[in-house]
Amino acid sequence: MMSGYIDRSKDIGPFVPRKDDNIIICRCEEITKGEIRMAVHMGLWTMNEVKRMLRPGMGLCQGQTCSKNVKNIIADELGISASFLDEATARPPVRPIEMGVFGNEVEKL
Repeated sequence: MMSGYIDRSKDIGPFVPRKDDNIIICRCEEITKGEIRMAVHMGLWTMNEVKRMLRPGMGLCQGQTCSKNVKNIIADELGISASFLDEATARPPVRPIEMGVFGNEVEKL
């Protein structure tokens, strides 16, 4: 889905704590709703910006359980529809690979 233009000159007001800010949104990285809201008020207005700072979607589930909620929290704080926000860039987890795999070598027993 194509994102809309986000006007960064718009004043979204100061961060005001809420009762539900302690709710864990990303269980893998233990990130709360309040942390995400605070990041938006610090100027991180896209999924990728929030992901780079707080790491939601970078845990074991790779955002399968939290990305929609993170996106909705960002959109709510900005006062826009979630459809205006791009999805976070997906990257597979990095794991060490033995060099023999690249050379297509077969280990002999």
